[in-house]
Amino acid sequence: MPAPQEDPDRFRRWLEVAAAEARSGFDEGGIPIGAALIGSGGEVLGRGRNRRVQDGDPSVHAETAAFRDAGRQRGYAGTTMVTTLSPCWYCSGLVRQFAIPRVVVGESRTFTGGHDWLAEHGVEVVVLDDPGCAAMMAEFIAQRPELWHEDIGEEPTG
Repeated sequence: MPAPQEDPDRFRRWLEVAAAEARSGFDEGGIPIGAALIGSGGEVLGRGRNRRVQDGDPSVHAETAAFRDAGRQRGYAGTTMVTTLSPCWYCSGLVRQFAIPRVVVGESRTFTGGHDWLAEHGVEVVVLDDPGCAAMMAEFIAQRPELWHEDIGEEPTG
């Protein structure tokens, strides 16, 4: 019996779920980063966006929000964490802690978090280099550089 045909567009469809969350976060005055936890059958288990500004809670990153939205799972084999921006060390740790085997990254030009570290530790990492994700972050950084620098823990330059 032949192997099932791979769907080359599935990562882009999953990224659209995360991007919709990012746009909602931007519209709410927050940081436009979105994520989705996808099940082994391609179903959306959970979705979320960075809400640290809206909730006044520095721990609510997009990936943690999607993870929480998915609720308790018996295991994470076959799941995929999809995020519009390369995951920070905090979110990369979440992926490793719960053995999520794949991360799909919308873009890593704006911020290169821990995705190389994840790959070095056996996580499949797919970087899509999506122009829409990069443009959304560029627009946000141009409008709110102080908030961006606060979020990534850097002092603004210049």
